[in-house]
Amino acid sequence: MDRFDLVIIGGGINGAGIAQCASAAGFSVLLLEKGEIAEQTSANSSKLIHGGLRYLESGQLSLVRKSLSERRALLKLAPNLVKPIPFYIPVYENSQRSQWAIRAGLSAYALLSELDPLGQFKSLPAVQWPNIKGLKLQGLEAVFQYWDAQTDDKALTKSVVRSAVELGAKVLQGAECDALVHRPDHCEVSYLYQDERCKVTASCVVNATGPWVNKLIGCVTPPMAKEEVELIQGSHLLLDIPSPDGILYLESCFDERVVFVMPWEGKTLLGTTETTLASLDEKPQPTREESYYLLGIYRHYFPESGDIETLEAKIYDTFCGVRVLPKQAGQAFERSRELWLQSRESHPRFLTLYGGKLTTFRSTAKEVTHWLHERLGERVEIADIDRLPLY
Repeated sequence: MDRFDLVIIGGGINGAGIAQCASAAGFSVLLLEKGEIAEQTSANSSKLIHGGLRYLESGQLSLVRKSLSERRALLKLAPNLVKPIPFYIPVYENSQRSQWAIRAGLSAYALLSELDPLGQFKSLPAVQWPNIKGLKLQGLEAVFQYWDAQTDDKALTKSVVRSAVELGAKVLQGAECDALVHRPDHCEVSYLYQDERCKVTASCVVNATGPWVNKLIGCVTPPMAKEEVELIQGSHLLLDIPSPDGILYLESCFDERVVFVMPWEGKTLLGTTETTLASLDEKPQPTREESYYLLGIYRHYFPESGDIETLEAKIYDTFCGVRVLPKQAGQAFERSRELWLQSRESHPRFLTLYGGKLTTFRSTAKEVTHWLHERLGERVEIADIDRLPLY
């Protein structure tokens, strides 16, 4: 039976990042993905590498600082995959967030970016407002422009996996783990691969299965407790409308949420929503309510784009990502996006990842590798991921 220091289950961005980081640190790594690499949530995000300006409202300063640091690193390490893009925030006379509140938030954002040139922002003069083609000008009081970054999430994840393989990680697609036995000194991981049942021994196992995190825990022997979570669907609509020059950060006209209007593949991408899912028995699809929600916001800010039926006819494609959030009272929009790493005393060799963000996958990988060092000791480092370019 093959033995690895670490078996990672789940080939999304977090699993990919952990495979790269742990391999670079000198550990032997096996990554199992039941489908294709980056096929699920990591291919269905809002395509943003950003600090999370809106997280300032809920006081998540450490997450914003960490995200801005990771944005800076990815712009340097993956310039062909992660690119700066201007964001625009229009403020109207009836906006819930005043222009002074937006200015204060952007000032804090700039401060937390630690003198990064992308931390700069400005208020556009009124003469430039019509340059944002189609944007409603009636009642407009200010337009702020700041910077974040955009990426192809699937391509980025695959690039990180390639880097992990170059560092010695073994990666299997189409490998579904269906049983895991936790023993005092190791774990036995069973999986189906190419119609054969396979088994490997792992010193440690990481559960990076995203929305299926508790399903995998149900395969563990002896049984272990699961955390209560909610699966939150984030839907996106790709409209057959020429793409905007930058990204519009829009306050929803229906609630307190924020929605983005983004360029993507020459078209206009709208996202995202927050709808609780009861299960993942089928592939997530945007509901009619979600589509009308996004189209209604777009029409509110771009009134010349036509009525809802006209816009609905322009839907070129749709996709949904699924977030894992702690089950709490209140709206999903207000809950923390901080990663939650869980290792129980009863199963000290098994680590579960709850939540996490595309932007901070490298930070997550470093935390998990630190956990691995604590359990298995040091290894001879092969490479420094802070110096490894991603192509």
